[in-house]
Amino acid sequence: MRHWLFKTEPHVYSVEHLAAAPSQTGVWDGIRNYQARNFLRDCVALGDRVFIYHCQCPQPGIYGTALIRKAAYADPAQYDPESNYFDPKASRESPRWVCVDIQLEHHLPRSLSVQDLKTHPELSVLGIFKQPRLSVVPITDAESAILLSLIERAR
Repeated sequence: MRHWLFKTEPHVYSVEHLAAAPSQTGVWDGIRNYQARNFLRDCVALGDRVFIYHCQCPQPGIYGTALIRKAAYADPAQYDPESNYFDPKASRESPRWVCVDIQLEHHLPRSLSVQDLKTHPELSVLGIFKQPRLSVVPITDAESAILLSLIERAR
């Protein structure tokens, strides 16, 4: 099992949206960065754990965890001219963008804020600090263990 941090703007898609979805399962779509796309397409696998990080909000931080329930498949939004994620260069024969399905594992009662994360020197190299604009970043096993421990204490 690998571990990932998925960043989202909560007004677009949040842990609350995922919690309200049927079976608490949703599509993680709209990724339009090649490096993030490559992680989704080539590395993210069924059963991997995801830490859901809300950004562009008053309290950025990790708000929940999820599990990958369906590995990468063509993002249907790339074919829809009415979608904000439409890509005229994408074709069904050669999709440019992918999405995955995730299922909520834990909805945290309070977030693990950036300040919380920064109190742990072992987390200083998290992808959100090294590549803050990247929406899909790998998390090491050691980082995941620390994050899961912090989540357990917050529950």
